[in-house]
Amino acid sequence: MDHIQLRTYALVENMQPQYAASTGTVVKGDPCLAGMAQLYIEMVPGSEVFRLLDVALKNSSAKPGFLVVEREYGEIELHSMHIDDVMEAGRSILDLTKLSLADRIKPSIVSVQIVQNVDPYQAQLINRGRYGSLLLPGEHLLIMEVEPAAYISIAVNEAEKHARIKLVSFDPVGKYGRMYLSADDISEIRIAEQAAIEAVESISGTRS
Repeated sequence: MDHIQLRTYALVENMQPQYAASTGTVVKGDPCLAGMAQLYIEMVPGSEVFRLLDVALKNSSAKPGFLVVEREYGEIELHSMHIDDVMEAGRSILDLTKLSLADRIKPSIVSVQIVQNVDPYQAQLINRGRYGSLLLPGEHLLIMEVEPAAYISIAVNEAEKHARIKLVSFDPVGKYGRMYLSADDISEIRIAEQAAIEAVESISGTRS
């Protein structure tokens, strides 16, 4: 399997309530609950994820949330109330591919921005594509983009863990992962921003 590239190996150890609820609105398989551990794995070529999910399910008790194959990438999500189940699923995949965590791509932050005192029209446009809480006019909005996409899951979860925010939406699939968080208090948005940045920057891996 020398042709396989491990784009993402993203472990969320303890899914926060909003993050779990928002994830649960989009997964097509087993539902996610707060407190679960979760693993995203993204591979190239995309079709390899079929055999990777197969070995993970046959060698662990982790449950799949989704299986996505895009033009370039394939991505799977696994979760369990027991982190050992998720870790075993990940080990099975790494053993099959003869890869290690050192082979995953180190994420990079593509952009971070804060929109203060969101205009009602912009709030309505963002709400049309949301999977979480409503963004209200006058709130402050944090937007972050990372590459590879699935690492945004760690950023979202850590932001919720450290700050009093609302999770408006996030998308861990595609070239870039994006998150939208809001709060009445700008200081909470800045705390969330710092927690998200530190979480992404702390992930080890190789440069793409």
